[in-house]
Amino acid sequence: MTYKIKPVHIIGGGMAGSEAAWQILQTNVPVILHEMRPSVNTDAHQTDGLAELVCSNSFRSDDHENNAVGLLHEEMRRCNSLIMEAAAATKVPAGSALAVDREEFSRYVENKLASHPLFTLKREEVQAIPPADWDNVIIATGPLTSEKMANAILELTGEDSLAFFDAIAPIVYKDSIDFSKAWFQSRYDKGEGADYINCPLSEEQYNELIDDLVDGDKADFKQWEKDTPYFEGCMPIEVMAERGRQTLSFGPLKPVGLHNPHSEERPYAVVQLRQDNTLGTLYNIVGFQTKLKYAAQIEVFRKIPGLEKAEFARLGGLHRNTFINSPELLDDQLRLKKMPRLRFAGQMTGVEGYVESAAMGLMAGRFAAAERLGQAITSPPVTTAFGSLINHITGGHIPGLPEQKTFQPMNINFGIMPPLESNRVNGRKLKKSERKPMKSARALRDLQTWLDSL
Repeated sequence: MTYKIKPVHIIGGGMAGSEAAWQILQTNVPVILHEMRPSVNTDAHQTDGLAELVCSNSFRSDDHENNAVGLLHEEMRRCNSLIMEAAAATKVPAGSALAVDREEFSRYVENKLASHPLFTLKREEVQAIPPADWDNVIIATGPLTSEKMANAILELTGEDSLAFFDAIAPIVYKDSIDFSKAWFQSRYDKGEGADYINCPLSEEQYNELIDDLVDGDKADFKQWEKDTPYFEGCMPIEVMAERGRQTLSFGPLKPVGLHNPHSEERPYAVVQLRQDNTLGTLYNIVGFQTKLKYAAQIEVFRKIPGLEKAEFARLGGLHRNTFINSPELLDDQLRLKKMPRLRFAGQMTGVEGYVESAAMGLMAGRFAAAERLGQAITSPPVTTAFGSLINHITGGHIPGLPEQKTFQPMNINFGIMPPLESNRVNGRKLKKSERKPMKSARALRDLQTWLDSL
């Protein structure tokens, strides 16, 4: 195909690559998206669909005033994000969180891109650093980058890759759950008030679960994987259990704001399940990412009250993620310092989470489009969620310490944003509960100023 404007090449059709493509297309710059599936599959993907969600169906909190990921949602919406548009169109109940039907979400994204006249999808594996003729490239191959491409990146950069494990939660068929023991309710009745299925545990049952998780038969690691650290934000349930007997009771199993309608006895702990598809037929066990072997998962999870006869649409799993040493390698427009015609986006850059990955794809797409059109563009202010993530991955994570020893994947959070200019209003010291909404309001003001400047 002959283009009036030279296309931007994107390698990888996940969350970041799909969002980057959409942002570029909005400027009438052509996009060629290279996706290796189904020719080459990964250990975690189940389909060849673009923007497939492999870990959870949740985009986490949608509260943009009090939660940093909710703020990132809102910033993306204001930048005409395809990922946020698709999430709104395929949303399922999840309390105050934003969760989607996985299959419908992926289908929506792929159909929207495929319908654009300047979009081309090539089902092929890019095995090496692209030729010089590809003078504007976004590498968004994700944490499951193929071995050939990963080796090519390492050879180019000369940097050792960092790595961590990411675990997948099991999914249960709703009609196999025993509702004489389980019930619908959100903690403190947030969201719609009844968005989660709750399975209560007594103290004895809780302790038995902890013992089973710690003692259960685990997946074997290859020799080169044994010393790879886990990412804190997606920790396998049994690894959390090993950290202390009460860790889970203060984490995903905390019973606060929940009341069992089947018993006057207050539950000691509660296992929650969240809707995973629009039909409401599938529910995933919240926080139960696991590396237990399949037989051990079935045995252990069927001891949970309400799940004694649970049928699993998918059992939990484990895959190895990799990311580059971005503070050493990338500039503030996500370009590779050694070869600026290459940009990186998504989890490979050291952001963690669906939303954060898509956000970096959004930014990379805007940067690439501006460059192709000969337009000047700056990074968003560090006071925004976008800007704080870019600042973190390009050097602002732990000032004063050796970057290559301290850089780790990061979810968006208010802690990587600059403090407020003042902790006082009209002479009164701000309460902690007031600071987050003020940071969010500042972020959205500064984002709008940045957008207006473009």
